[in-house]
Amino acid sequence: QVQLVESGGGLVQSGGSLTLSCKSSGFTLSVYNIGWFRQVPGKEREGVSCITRSSGNRYYADSVKERFTISRDNTKNTAYLQMNNLKSEDTAIYFCARSSNSLGPTCDPDKFEAWGQGTQVTVSS
Repeated sequence: QVQLVESGGGLVQSGGSLTLSCKSSGFTLSVYNIGWFRQVPGKEREGVSCITRSSGNRYYADSVKERFTISRDNTKNTAYLQMNNLKSEDTAIYFCARSSNSLGPTCDPDKFEAWGQGTQVTVSS
């Protein structure tokens, strides 16, 4: 059974840091591209950051560049999103997802076919 399970969300003050983890099971993580997305009520799901299979390419949304870092450890079947200098506008539910498609230069959620259940990140100002 294919599963992606996010963890590491929580409540943090503005300027603080969190590291999200995405633990996969039921498939070999190394053959898939991985993405992190976020969503707030009433808005579309936004691509935050994506990383290719071998970590050769990373994409970041403009709003998180220089603050977020995506990584993966294929030996642990886990991907990570290190989030620094968090802002109130980063408050959202964060999801990880896998893609077998070529991503190109963007982090398009339509290219991802399996998703986790999400973890809430709340940044207080």
